[in-house]
Amino acid sequence: MDNTTKIVDRFGREHKYLRISLTERCNLRCFYCMPEEGVKLREKSCFMTSEEVIELAEKFVALGVTKIRLTGGEPLIKKDIGNILSQLSKLPVELGITTNGVLVDKYIDTFKKAGIKSVNVSLDSLKEDRFNAISRRNYFNRIKSNIDLLIENDFNVKVNVVLIKDVNDDEITDFIDWSIIKPIEVRFIEFMPFDGNKWNWDKLVSNKKILETVHSHYGEDYVEKIKDKKNDTTRSYRIKKAKGSFGIISSMTNPFCDTCNRIRLTADGKIRNCLFSNSEVDLLGALRRKQNVEQLILQSIYNKEKQRGGINNFETSDFVLKDDRSMVTIGG
Repeated sequence: MDNTTKIVDRFGREHKYLRISLTERCNLRCFYCMPEEGVKLREKSCFMTSEEVIELAEKFVALGVTKIRLTGGEPLIKKDIGNILSQLSKLPVELGITTNGVLVDKYIDTFKKAGIKSVNVSLDSLKEDRFNAISRRNYFNRIKSNIDLLIENDFNVKVNVVLIKDVNDDEITDFIDWSIIKPIEVRFIEFMPFDGNKWNWDKLVSNKKILETVHSHYGEDYVEKIKDKKNDTTRSYRIKKAKGSFGIISSMTNPFCDTCNRIRLTADGKIRNCLFSNSEVDLLGALRRKQNVEQLILQSIYNKEKQRGGINNFETSDFVLKDDRSMVTIGG
């Protein structure tokens, strides 16, 4: 493998962004992410050790990856998370993390030492009772406090909100009002179908509907479009004179596949080319057998579908995602 090798798919998209899921476990039970009965527990040996996470990350970086984000499940409950962050921080990458925020206060100093500047926090309601119902846990005040703590410590904070009709779609302007007074980026995410989350089209709050709500409430003259970066999944906006911004991740109704540069590595060591993909490549097994992992990476990404895992038409009422993975077992 020479130094000029890049991770490129057959459509010419170069992949430089690796998302590593550290665990399938979580200390919340959000219904859109995890089935009510939880996920089937597997032997510890099925999952990457800390050392294997680092070794695989190094192989990706050698192939041109410049950005790594840790996800889960909840990455902060991963045993040895401090060491993982410390080791990854030695690589020439931009390092970030996506968390539910429950344990952030325990890891602020660890984040700083690892050079993390961007922290994404999932928070699906600004109403305590509603959030606790969505997450099936009672951590609302702790999460809100930890978001404030991140802001006070100068982290770039993105708040991920999965919008679901008749669940939290009446809070769109509440979240945007929050972005007016706080330097946060609120990101509204279209509800996506995964195993066990009872998804259907009627529950989807589309990109179009979100913008209609925003323009109606604030007035089109007060809503500014922010120029998106080349590989952004978010279409970003701000209300004039706001301290923060808001954006929409419209995987269902207005996807961003043409510029996708993301690679997902599941907690059990498999490459998944897209959240919607039904095929995976087992890197962990290959690593343990001392096979050519780099070649598997290149082959897997080369064969990536043009959009949404090869699903060309979501716009049918009889669409069903045939998959045995819930969102928590894939990684965000």
